[in-house]
Amino acid sequence: VVSGFFLSSFYLPSVYFSFDSVDCFYREVLFGSFFRSVHSIGASFFFLFIYFHLFRGLYFSSYSYVSTWLVGCLILVLSMAIAFLGYVLPWGNMSLWGATVITSLLSAIPYFGSSLVEWLWGGFSISSPTLSRFFVLHFFLPFILAIFVFSHILFLHVSGSGNPLGINSKGRSLMFTPYFLINDLLGFVVCFIIFLYLVVYVPFFQFDSSNFDEANFLSTPLHIK
Repeated sequence: VVSGFFLSSFYLPSVYFSFDSVDCFYREVLFGSFFRSVHSIGASFFFLFIYFHLFRGLYFSSYSYVSTWLVGCLILVLSMAIAFLGYVLPWGNMSLWGATVITSLLSAIPYFGSSLVEWLWGGFSISSPTLSRFFVLHFFLPFILAIFVFSHILFLHVSGSGNPLGINSKGRSLMFTPYFLINDLLGFVVCFIIFLYLVVYVPFFQFDSSNFDEANFLSTPLHIK
């Protein structure tokens, strides 16, 4: 959220200026490339931890806590939507065609699917209105996500969490400090060091090469599916 706030202060949601505004942020703004890398790589780490958390929940049978599990599923879907909206904003060639493919999936809805796609685009193709509304949603939805996260923790507090044995362990509780605090801090420090290394030394490792070309309606990336 913090890095996104700095990025948004320079971003221009327009098919004519989006790509150049991101390029300018890299080349001209002090620490611009650092904040962009923190934002993009941070999002990847965010999903990595979400998947760890999800598979841990499956292993511990956490789906038996229905309310907590359903809110967690909503968080996952909403996070994917936010990430997709953000991927479109740099207006590279893969951003354009990725957005075209994903949003066109709505046309599969019977009767009003095509009209829904045109309404989402704000026209007959992805254009400046599309980028504007994607930018607004990408900025706004994380705050909705924060509400779901709060609800997730609230439901978890009511039901309690699972454990590897699948038993009721309320009678064998341990204090959070110092045992779990030290454990969490160790994991955080290790992940933060890896994160910082990627941000500083290999900031482009996860980028698609086609996204370094400005969006072109006449040139489809060869490997897009």
